[in-house]
Amino acid sequence: MKYVGAIGRGLILVLLLIFILTPDSFAPLFRPLTENNAPPIYNQGSLLSLTLSHLAIVVSATAASAILAVGLGILVTRRSGLEFLPLSRSLVNIGQTFPPVAVLAIAVPLVGFGEKPTFIALFLYGLLPIFENTLSGLTQVPRVTLEAARGMGMSPGRRLCLVELPLALPVILAGIRISTIINLGTATIGSTVAAKGLGEVIIAGLQSNNLAFLLQGGLVVAMLAVLVDGALSAVERLAASRLGGDDTPKAS
Repeated sequence: MKYVGAIGRGLILVLLLIFILTPDSFAPLFRPLTENNAPPIYNQGSLLSLTLSHLAIVVSATAASAILAVGLGILVTRRSGLEFLPLSRSLVNIGQTFPPVAVLAIAVPLVGFGEKPTFIALFLYGLLPIFENTLSGLTQVPRVTLEAARGMGMSPGRRLCLVELPLALPVILAGIRISTIINLGTATIGSTVAAKGLGEVIIAGLQSNNLAFLLQGGLVVAMLAVLVDGALSAVERLAASRLGGDDTPKAS
């Protein structure tokens, strides 16, 4: 089954590359979805450029979310930072409490149109899954393992870096994967504030009542989500397999 999934994702990757590199070759497939001689393939920009811009803002926003969320997760699982847990939870819940569209409406007057308000919306929206998974991963490290590391003379910093984070890594990576997939879809709304991305294709389809444009934008986002999910799931499995092969703290 694992190999079947890998082959399927490989085919999706090939199809995606062919489509964004040579979209006009798919015109006969999309022409029946158009009316009044409308163009069957999005012609107001490069699909390759829009796809790369879409991925860039998702990756940058998710990376920023991961840095803050993992840092907060580490802080509030230390004895000295336990009191900040309620405040941290309130902070990371902001993105889930306010819809991304509302965040965009607030951010645009502050930072202007373009990528910046979209980055802020995705950054806030991606915090919660990573933060909660970081908490879960760090708090589930077996106490006996921590005691063993302490007994071997490891300092708190070394226990964190050499024991806790490696053991919690698969769970943290799962949170990053969830955040990334959420942001891949959410990033399409950035085009409403002039951010470059695949939302442009979808909005153009809505404005011109062109079903072909709508389908193209949606399909590319969906294929990206499948590919990114598969790639990050493979990284999770690799981290878990390495953990399973060696989960005993070592002194150095």
